[in-house]
Amino acid sequence: MDFTKAGIARKLQLEELECLRMEAYENARIYKEKTKAFHDQHIRKKDFQEGDKVLLYNSRLRFKPGKLLSRWDCPFRVKEVKPYGVVELFHPQSGTTFKVKSHRIKKYHGYKSPKELEVFLLEDALEGREA
Repeated sequence: MDFTKAGIARKLQLEELECLRMEAYENARIYKEKTKAFHDQHIRKKDFQEGDKVLLYNSRLRFKPGKLLSRWDCPFRVKEVKPYGVVELFHPQSGTTFKVKSHRIKKYHGYKSPKELEVFLLEDALEGREA
């Protein structure tokens, strides 16, 4: 058994292991970049203007009973849009103003009820089949 040959073989193995490790790091970096690019592509930019109606997300609702309660609170008005994602809201009923981060709000488009409701009776459907 030659110790010099064994030492050289061991150094080659360690160098090969280091190359594999560096390649794995590079592959992980590339994967993370692609995943981030895909995720960022699907993010919608929230642009709020003064006077917009918005809904506020209530993150403390989990302590209240009831499964069907909405986590979005009544429509507020945007009073002022400040830098770094801060939005000042105005509550129309109470007249209070407060500041929130823009990721906690979304635009309110209003409730649109159907103007006409068409009713079909089962009797009418059965009469049509017999004829």
